[in-house]
Amino acid sequence: MMKIMLVIQLVTALCAACLAMRYNMHMFQLNGYKNTEHISWMKKNIRKQGLLLAGFLAGLLAAVFPHGVTAFILLICTLVTIWYYRLLKRNNTKKKLVYTNRVKRLIITNGALSLLMAAVLYGLGGQKGLWAACGLVLLCQEFFLLPSNIINSPIEKGINRHYINDAKKRLQDSRQLTIIGITGSYGKTSVKYFLNTLLQSRFNVLMTPASYNTPMGVVKTIRGSLKPSHEIFICEMGARHVGDIKEICDIVHPDHGIITSIGPQHLETFFNMDNIKSTKFELADALPKDGMLFLNGDNSYINDHIKEKGRQYESCIFYGSKGYQASDIKLSQLGTEFRVTAPDGETEQFQMRLIGSHNVVNVVGAIAVSHKLGIALKDLKVPVRRIQSVEHRMKILDKGPVTIIDDAFNSNPAGSKAAVETLAMFDGVRILITPGMVELGAEEERYNYEFGGYAAACCDYIALVGKKHTEPIRKGIQESGFAMDKCQTVEKLEEALTWAYAIKEDGHKYILLENDLPDNY
Repeated sequence: MMKIMLVIQLVTALCAACLAMRYNMHMFQLNGYKNTEHISWMKKNIRKQGLLLAGFLAGLLAAVFPHGVTAFILLICTLVTIWYYRLLKRNNTKKKLVYTNRVKRLIITNGALSLLMAAVLYGLGGQKGLWAACGLVLLCQEFFLLPSNIINSPIEKGINRHYINDAKKRLQDSRQLTIIGITGSYGKTSVKYFLNTLLQSRFNVLMTPASYNTPMGVVKTIRGSLKPSHEIFICEMGARHVGDIKEICDIVHPDHGIITSIGPQHLETFFNMDNIKSTKFELADALPKDGMLFLNGDNSYINDHIKEKGRQYESCIFYGSKGYQASDIKLSQLGTEFRVTAPDGETEQFQMRLIGSHNVVNVVGAIAVSHKLGIALKDLKVPVRRIQSVEHRMKILDKGPVTIIDDAFNSNPAGSKAAVETLAMFDGVRILITPGMVELGAEEERYNYEFGGYAAACCDYIALVGKKHTEPIRKGIQESGFAMDKCQTVEKLEEALTWAYAIKEDGHKYILLENDLPDNY
């Protein structure tokens, strides 16, 4: 009887281990395959996988006291674990696990370590060792990816080096190609798409797709999409650590650069604002002497850095309220109208479908680059009208009596403030739905508290998603004198939307979806 129970237990334990490994692999991928970031995530979410510890203890109990009762307890623990991780798999769907070759190699190494542990336990204790293995191997799925990553590190470095060298060679062979690097704490993806739309009116353009802004994402774009006919390559450059931008610049060697913004983001890995500023300006430092550096002149951190460095960046080109200046900004039913005046005095009126002052600044940045590359302002009027909203970045969704403003991409203090201030410009019932901001390190509570303050000044109703994380926002809302009967805290986005749709008040409803926490939160 115990032998049959053991076979059943081994099969269910294998299923549970595979599901636990898949979940942890997903989180590991979201954490950039970096052991340090994954360990930090594990510490914050230590209670989330407590079932694995229960399974281990049940396995140990079954090994020490092999009996039908202890075997049944272990089986129940394993079945509950299977149910739990299937539930996590369904809930974590914002950015799905991608089974890249690296992930497949990690799965093989992880599986080999698991089998080795099971074999050692069997060798030491026979059937009793297998009962213990059912629990211990399951528990180790939370940790085995870390040694697996270390074991695979030489292989990954060798493969990456080959791909990087191949991408460099392809760029060297494209001698007529102009490379434009774009970085910033926020706004870089939007500026990339806007610039691509404008430059396509004159040039054959390649850009890094979606959020392909890591070294290997850039390399994949070059190796898979770059053609001899391309004249301009727009390369988005993301960063979570000091040196990340330099690493990408050493691959692509940009001719020109754009820094869209600097602000408090990814403070958990950057630790302080000085590190963020120096990292973003790694792009500026990589440009050749005749390279053009475009800077958001409305960003205080950028202006402070320029003052600190003195003459080092004196030839940079500003956009926003100085340099390429935006003025006469008006919100209309068609979007936004504004005027742009170039440093040489050339001026033109523009109209676009996008809303928000930050979108105006981003579009003006794209206009500045296009103009400097030889396109007259008047020839950019039609391309500007063609600009589309970038997914989850202040995208307008018309739902009849309700308008959804989708700004759900991971938020930041400046972006969230600009979003609610844009919401305040609409004439109707203004509703905010948000889970707050993350990845802000020790300053996270303060920034979310301040978010509550300026949200209270701009919104008629507020729905907070997630009680624990949004507590600082709620405190900021309350202390701003907001009517708390118009502030609701729920656990899921669907509940917030149901509450917002049920609000009975005259006027068109405008619902702003501000930020959406990634799966590893």
